[in-house]
Amino acid sequence: MGGTGAMGGTGMKCPEKTGGADNDLGTLATDSLDALRAGVLVLAPGDEVVFANRSARTMGLVTTELRGINTGRWRIAHSVLRSLAEQVRQSGAVRDVELELPLAPGVDPEATGGRDWFGVRVSVAPLENGHVAVEVEDVTEAHRVARVRRDFVANVSHELKTPVGALQLLSEALLDALDDPEAARRFAERIHHESNRLGRLVSELLELSRLQGGEPLPQPEPVSVDRIINEVLDRSRTAASAKNITIVPVGQRGLIIHGTERQLVTALANLVDNAIAYSPENTVVTISASWEQDKVELSVIDEGIGIAPEDQKRIFERFYRADPARSRATGGTGLGLAIVKHIATNHGGQVSVTSTVGKGSKFTLRLPGSPPGATSEERYSSEISEQDQSVNRTGAGT
Repeated sequence: MGGTGAMGGTGMKCPEKTGGADNDLGTLATDSLDALRAGVLVLAPGDEVVFANRSARTMGLVTTELRGINTGRWRIAHSVLRSLAEQVRQSGAVRDVELELPLAPGVDPEATGGRDWFGVRVSVAPLENGHVAVEVEDVTEAHRVARVRRDFVANVSHELKTPVGALQLLSEALLDALDDPEAARRFAERIHHESNRLGRLVSELLELSRLQGGEPLPQPEPVSVDRIINEVLDRSRTAASAKNITIVPVGQRGLIIHGTERQLVTALANLVDNAIAYSPENTVVTISASWEQDKVELSVIDEGIGIAPEDQKRIFERFYRADPARSRATGGTGLGLAIVKHIATNHGGQVSVTSTVGKGSKFTLRLPGSPPGATSEERYSSEISEQDQSVNRTGAGT
């Protein structure tokens, strides 16, 4: 392995071959290693790279640059790999570790979702004459999932701690106020509010867990958009009436979405609930249905407080709240929009938002479906009834 002949296509240095069979065998070995997904390196005693397969170069494990100057020779790009190689030389024992390495220079973090690292499983083994073999397997997805789980557990613990702590304090205050009916009633109402919030949080955690669990969706069925809107109108009636908010359905009738009705109702209901929660009294929330570019578009438009541009990129993250104080006051869990996003994704669609601070927001679900009259399959004949054309029409004075 200490020869000087360079194979520029692979970064491999090997002894000169005299026999054609040996040359063929060497080419076959090189091609075989290049076909592996794992990165493979062979390092000389001074950490000179005598071989680097295609995956090793693609992963950025080797570089020809030193302090910004192209030296024309391969060298290890990560000091931690050099340290591991030296430890193996000294101990003579194989080392297996998992690491997170910085992305190779020139890799755009935007292409990795903003991630500036990649996870690897590294195995370093001693060879003869101070050489070492390094195998590097990309396990970025496993590391990403582990991070998500850690963050999820931390977030859930924090979110559960708040209502549980409040219930504990309120119950203690209630016990001390048993001889004061007015105070006792006030504390009991707060306990009721916090227990409802805790119940919503647990329910939404279970729903999100099901959506993220990788379980296959039931066989998609044609679902009437009119039926979905009717169900959401019915669910939202009480919350809208409490704030004298009018919910107006508009757009095309007879549209069909292919999917699971329960999840589709949940997604639209979450958007409408959000619109009501973040809108002032005596305003209008519009539910629009249309057929656009081979997709069914369901939009929820409000006249609420709006969302700042920097928050719009993150509002579909779990537990993210653009206005934490307001969200707690309205009983929000920070999971509603994350659930909407997962339902849209699981149905082969997407959700987006446009918003102007102080003027309102528009959330749009784009989902696979059919335009009116596109199929002969049995379709729901229910129409949005006149009484549901405007929720709380009487209360709004229309």
